[in-house]
Amino acid sequence: MTERITVNAAQTEDGPHMPSWMDEDALTYAQAGVDTAEGARAVDAIKGVVHDTYRPEVVGDIGGFGGLFSVAAAKDMADPLLVSGTDGVGTKLKVAQLAGKHDTVGIDLVAMCANDILATGAEPLFFLDYVAVGKLKAEAVAEIVAGIGEGCKQAGCALIGGEMAEHPGVMDPDDYDLSGFCVGLVDRPRMLDPESVREGDVLVGLASSGLHSNGYSLARKVCVEGKTHYELRLEREELGGASLQEALLAPTRIYVKPVRAVLDACPGAVRALAHITGGGISENLDRALPKTCDAQVDLGTWPVPAIATFVCNAAHLDETEALKTFNMGLGMVLIVDPAQVEAVEAALAEAGETTYRVGRITKGTGAVSYTNEGNLYGFEG
Repeated sequence: MTERITVNAAQTEDGPHMPSWMDEDALTYAQAGVDTAEGARAVDAIKGVVHDTYRPEVVGDIGGFGGLFSVAAAKDMADPLLVSGTDGVGTKLKVAQLAGKHDTVGIDLVAMCANDILATGAEPLFFLDYVAVGKLKAEAVAEIVAGIGEGCKQAGCALIGGEMAEHPGVMDPDDYDLSGFCVGLVDRPRMLDPESVREGDVLVGLASSGLHSNGYSLARKVCVEGKTHYELRLEREELGGASLQEALLAPTRIYVKPVRAVLDACPGAVRALAHITGGGISENLDRALPKTCDAQVDLGTWPVPAIATFVCNAAHLDETEALKTFNMGLGMVLIVDPAQVEAVEAALAEAGETTYRVGRITKGTGAVSYTNEGNLYGFEG
């Protein structure tokens, strides 16, 4: 039987004044809403997932106060740089909670961080997660972490630690939030750098799998709010037979392995790249430009996913708003030396990617512009 310390809160005239919130008996941590036993069960439930992501550089096991990872590989680099990134999944989590499907958002979490550090040319090495929940349920946490583990395997990085935090009284029992932290390594001479971008370079786009993890506050407002569970699960012809729930929860694509394969196969061919996240093409592609160049994007040169078209129509977004809200079908854009663009496309094809030439680099001031305006949805294959 577990002992519990008790406090007698009776007052005397000369005795200490006890806080008004104290009863005769102090509460246990579990009675306050934090179940450490369930937390331990959750850790046991995710151990297999974590071990499946391990690389040879991982030292030790989960459960310590810090994750250990050897960086011995850096000794062969001329000037090794560590690259870090942190991100979350945002309000897409609300769709997952409504659907009761929690594994794909774990992939999203890894994708948002790993794709960001990939923009420097870095190889993601390891990942840590932070899971905040209203009420800890080992099975639900295991489902989330299973998705994180799958994302780590797709990115080739090890899941070496994390935190599960229970927040009773702060979050609703079924609510949760996710944050991720990724660290990678790149040799400075091989780092992708916007300052290397030149007039005449070619924009090569890689397809997204849908909305990825951005624009969901708008998407939920026009596609989810007021809908019944039946309507969200109904197969829709305009979504290629998928339901709204399925299309909205399609996980973010992780581009690490195909892009890293190209960087190895075609050294120096890729000048810079942009991960198209919140802000869409308009507000992400410019982050890969020097102040002396513009990116000119040709609308209609790539297919727009059905879910993006559906949401934009439901929200009555014009082209300009669509291009600065959603990725509109391009999850990543590579800026490529024109003399090597065919080699890059061939290497990407060998890695399983379908590519689209979506524009070019021109003289300018670091801005993104568009040709064929009004033709965003005009791709003919």
